[in-house]
Amino acid sequence: MDRHSNMGSRQDRWQLRILGTGTSQGVPVVGCGCPVCKSTDPFDKRLRTAAMVRRGDVCVVIDAGPDFRQQMLRARVKRVDALLITHNHKDHTGGLDDVRAFNWIQKRPMDIYARKSVLEAVRRDFYYAFGDNKYPGVPQMLLHEIDADPFSVQQTDIIPIQAMHHKMPVLGFRIGPFAYLTDANHIEDKELEKMKGSKVVIINALRKEKHISHFSLDEAVEIIRLLGPEKGYITHISHQMGRHAEVERSMPANIRLAYDGLNILL
Repeated sequence: MDRHSNMGSRQDRWQLRILGTGTSQGVPVVGCGCPVCKSTDPFDKRLRTAAMVRRGDVCVVIDAGPDFRQQMLRARVKRVDALLITHNHKDHTGGLDDVRAFNWIQKRPMDIYARKSVLEAVRRDFYYAFGDNKYPGVPQMLLHEIDADPFSVQQTDIIPIQAMHHKMPVLGFRIGPFAYLTDANHIEDKELEKMKGSKVVIINALRKEKHISHFSLDEAVEIIRLLGPEKGYITHISHQMGRHAEVERSMPANIRLAYDGLNILL
C-alpha cells in the first residue's frame, strides 16, 4: 500500500495517481554522483512529472513526457480518455508518439487538450502524424484548444488554472477534489481562487533555493498553506532538493513530497 493513501474500491470515488515527480532530467540524473542520484531509496527515483485522474470508467492523464510509455506500463493503464498538456516543454510532450497503443486498443484518435501554442508545437514536433500521406501506424491525435474556460471530458468537469513558468504561460487543472499545478513560479490571486476548496493540492517545487522558473520548496509550501487543503504534495522535484526521507522530516504535517506511484483515493 502506498504511503499517505486513502484506499477504497468504490467506482464513484476519485483517484489521483502520481505517474512521475522528477524534473526534465529525472532522478537520478545521467552521469551525476550526488547522494540523491546514488540513493538506493525507491522514493528517490523519479520519472518525468505526470499524473492521472480517474473516476469510474473515465481516465484523464496530465502530460506525456519521455517516460509516458514506461508510466503507462508501470501503472497498468489500459484506457485513457484524454491527455491534458500543461505546456510544450519536451519533458511534458515528448512521449506523445506512444498514444499509438491506445489508438489501437480504443479504435479512435487520442483527445489532446492544450493551449493553442502547445498544439502548434505538437503539430511541429509530430509532423508525421498530421500530414496528408500518413505512414501506417502513426499516432492519431485529435487536438482541442483550451484556454481559461472550464471544459469537460466524458462528463468530467475540468477547470484550467493559469500560471507562469518564467515567461511561458502554463496550465494547471482543477479536477474534482484535486488541484494540480506544475512548472510554475508565479500565479495570480484570481487563479489561486480556482484552487481553493480542493481537498488535495499538488504543486511544483524544484529545490529549496529560489529558481527563475519554478517555485522553491518554501514558496510551494506557503501556497499550499494559503489554500488550506487537507493534504498538499510537492512534485517536479530535482536532485538538488535532497533525499526524500531527509526533506520529509522538515515538512509540515499535512504537506509531503510526492513520489512516483503515489495513489490517492477520495
